Amino acid sequence: MAAPLPPVLAEVPAPAAAGTAAPGRPTWRRLRRNKALLAGGTILLAIVLIALFAPWLSPHDPYFQDLTHRTAPPVWYDKGTWLHPLGTDQLGRDYLSRLFYGARISLLIGASVALISGLIGTALGMAAGYFGGKIDMAVSFLVTTRLSMPVILVALATVAIVGGSLWVVILVLGLLKWDRFAVVMRSATQQVRALEYVSAAQAAGASTWRIVRGEVLPNVVPHLIVIATLEAASAILLEAALSFLGLGVQPPLPSWGLMISEAKAYMFFSFWLIAIPGSALALLIFAINLAGDGLHQWLTPDDRA
Repeated sequence: MAAPLPPVLAEVPAPAAAGTAAPGRPTWRRLRRNKALLAGGTILLAIVLIALFAPWLSPHDPYFQDLTHRTAPPVWYDKGTWLHPLGTDQLGRDYLSRLFYGARISLLIGASVALISGLIGTALGMAAGYFGGKIDMAVSFLVTTRLSMPVILVALATVAIVGGSLWVVILVLGLLKWDRFAVVMRSATQQVRALEYVSAAQAAGASTWRIVRGEVLPNVVPHLIVIATLEAASAILLEAALSFLGLGVQPPLPSWGLMISEAKAYMFFSFWLIAIPGSALALLIFAINLAGDGLHQWLTPDDRA
């Protein structure tokens, strides 16, 4: 009678048969069944394409002012015309064109802030989770210090001192929003470091950089993707808030937050001036969060959807 397998070996799943995909491997079949990723990715892809091809899709120059056609209503109103399908703003600028170009600003801010904060937070979190000890204590202290400073207040103070501009907003938010990356990456790295294949790589004499790059990082990517989408959406909202307060992206750039700020004096007379960029902003945030959640489900090994 054969001796029973040790608990660790008994829990190891059997390798997939030839020609079949492993349960945790991303497949197109699982992708087609992932409605969150398909819906969110489709909306996000449409917004990205609009932003990329804005110069060819926009019917007018987003900066051209025509004071004789100020606050013209959208086409579905009685006085609306197809010359300006979404109407014009308080300076007579075509609202559809500014909406298309505003997608560029929002996507640039979301992607740039997620990249900057992701690099900082991932490096700190993985170092703390892998090495532990004094490095972990130092990173934990930095995270605690960062969490004690409200992002919006620090961003407001910094932008008010330095001056508001697109790149100042990106840099300030990127340097302030790394804490969630660090916390999640620290926890995920600690879990992966305790697994058998990491110990096997260490026993085989692999260098620390080789283990972190080849064994740890690929297994924490699903967590990184979710945090990146959350932080990108949060950065877009924060930029809109700063622009609404006059301390973010400065005129005449067509930021959606700035468009809402410029229209607040007309909200009781020309409601569409706030409703249109506000709806576009909400749709973009919804698409990013939905796509991020669906992508995490698609990449997570224990997903059975």
